Amino acid sequence: MNRTGGLLLGAEPHLVNVGLDSFAGPPRAAGARVTQVDWRPPAEGDVELALKLARLTAHPVVEAANAEALRRVLDVTPLWTDVVTAREALPVLAGPGKVLLHAGPPLAWERMCGPMRAAVVGAALLEGWATTPEAAEHLATSGDITFTPCHDHDAVGPMAGIISPSMPLLVVEDAASGRRAYSNLNEGGGRCLRYGALGEDVMERLRWMGARLAPSLRAALRSLPEPVDLRAVTAQALLMGDECHSRNTAASALLLRALAPALARQEALGGHEALDFLQDNTYWFLNFSMAAAKLATSAGHGVAHSTVVTTFARNGVDVGIRVSGGGDAWHRAPAAAVKGLYFPGYGPEDANPDIGDSAITEVYGLGGFALAAAPAIVGFVGGTPEGARATSRRMAQITVGRHRELRLPGLDFEGTPVGIDVRAVADTGVEPVVTTGIAHREPGIGQIGAGLTRAPMECFTKALRAFPEPPAVRHSAR
Repeated sequence: MNRTGGLLLGAEPHLVNVGLDSFAGPPRAAGARVTQVDWRPPAEGDVELALKLARLTAHPVVEAANAEALRRVLDVTPLWTDVVTAREALPVLAGPGKVLLHAGPPLAWERMCGPMRAAVVGAALLEGWATTPEAAEHLATSGDITFTPCHDHDAVGPMAGIISPSMPLLVVEDAASGRRAYSNLNEGGGRCLRYGALGEDVMERLRWMGARLAPSLRAALRSLPEPVDLRAVTAQALLMGDECHSRNTAASALLLRALAPALARQEALGGHEALDFLQDNTYWFLNFSMAAAKLATSAGHGVAHSTVVTTFARNGVDVGIRVSGGGDAWHRAPAAAVKGLYFPGYGPEDANPDIGDSAITEVYGLGGFALAAAPAIVGFVGGTPEGARATSRRMAQITVGRHRELRLPGLDFEGTPVGIDVRAVADTGVEPVVTTGIAHREPGIGQIGAGLTRAPMECFTKALRAFPEPPAVRHSAR
């Protein structure tokens, strides 16, 4: 104000505050209009890492490598071709030793969280390696069971992600290359081994899935004139309100519709039992979505100088990423908490940190990256449809491209953002958003909610620091 009471600026001030929101408080209190800009220093303020980021930004070798990695991912056509037992598909489970696959980066029994420990016990009981939970725990503690990540064997598993030799796996194959990826079959809702639930009800369902569900599915699938195109199912489901990670209602119905006539003809193998199970299982497509995503992202791995993320997985203790041009090294951070909606009687204090291989769907542009397609998901955290659209727009800031076939009706049918770029995450400070379920931290209980979480920035700064820098480009003198 000047001495006469007029504004020195001639109009009401409009300020832009960059960074800490607390700085906006005093001018707002004085009546100014303040626009807050969410900004963090590149590479979290690490000067050395920021300089490396600057050298990698717009680097022509990296740009070309990322374009190639993205092309390989998008060129994959994932087809559901078969259902087989895990020991048939994966040599590591063929024996003679006792081996179990698990979700996330490598993890020893001593560090496993409650849900994963319970799932290990259930798998040991299923295989007949032990007759009581106590005996199964003793096997794991003594070192008689070898543990290895699903991702190391072209496989993925939701939540605890335990895959044992006798479990049935769905086989997803690329039409052009013949490359394959695998996932176990989804148990449905309620008390499930993948969430760490234990009990005779859980074991009975697993035994039925191996003895009746898998044979009927195999016979029905093999009777079809051609395999099921999972990319086509996913594309249609995105138009019907799914994001194909936490919400698979439409995709599960579409897949069941494609299979139902053939499944109904498998009466001797339990086809009608399968139909009864599948009609109530809205989670059914999740494992197909994961296997298809694993197949596509694996195709983009191993491109020299590419900063595109090809794996993101969580084991309930650590989360980790792998980068296309960074070899098979895992870059880890502590598993994050999940912000979500809890079942009655449970709350954040009961929750296990983020767990599962299902975040491979985000790497493929689904889940949190396709949130604009599934506004119902934001109800988990009290959000809005506009918030869902904003999330998908924000994820496009940290990716190298968009899908050609998988499109978002809520964003004028733009392709879903795909190809998380380590450089962009470190530069913008935007962490990838993940839709997920919530498991109880104690073994034997199971799912207690669902919600959203984020991939920790620490994974990306570690990956950037370890990334092999390509040679500087020399410009010839004119």
